[in-house]
Amino acid sequence: MYSYIVLLHILAATIWTGGHLVLASTVLPRALRARSPKILLDFENGFEKVGMPALVIQITSGLWLAWQQIPDLTAWFGFESFAATMIALKLGALALTAAFAISARFFIVPNLRAKTLPLFAWHIVSVTVLSVVFVILGVGIRTGGY
Repeated sequence: MYSYIVLLHILAATIWTGGHLVLASTVLPRALRARSPKILLDFENGFEKVGMPALVIQITSGLWLAWQQIPDLTAWFGFESFAATMIALKLGALALTAAFAISARFFIVPNLRAKTLPLFAWHIVSVTVLSVVFVILGVGIRTGGY
């Protein structure tokens, strides 16, 4: 079962990270050039259908995998082992991702205009960088470090 959960986690990570890399590297520059929030919103509406389930799968499987490695939740934040440090860093990246998502969803997207596109762009780039950080940390967990 463990290998299936790892596989689901990795597949979900490819969807989440790949989608954000496409968004940040191709869709965002086009929207900024055209000063068109619609370009971003159209992409987001389509991506949400696969991206959000992928994120839920990542969170669920990631917590299960962390529990398999370190069954004591308090030890996840003890930084006493390599695995605990990686888990804590991934949870920190998740908290930052959630903060950006809440900010975007409730404060930026409802008022998204050409004038506020740069602020939304900053959020997009930040979440994209965090998604790559997730992958780097995940590889670190699987390989024992760099």
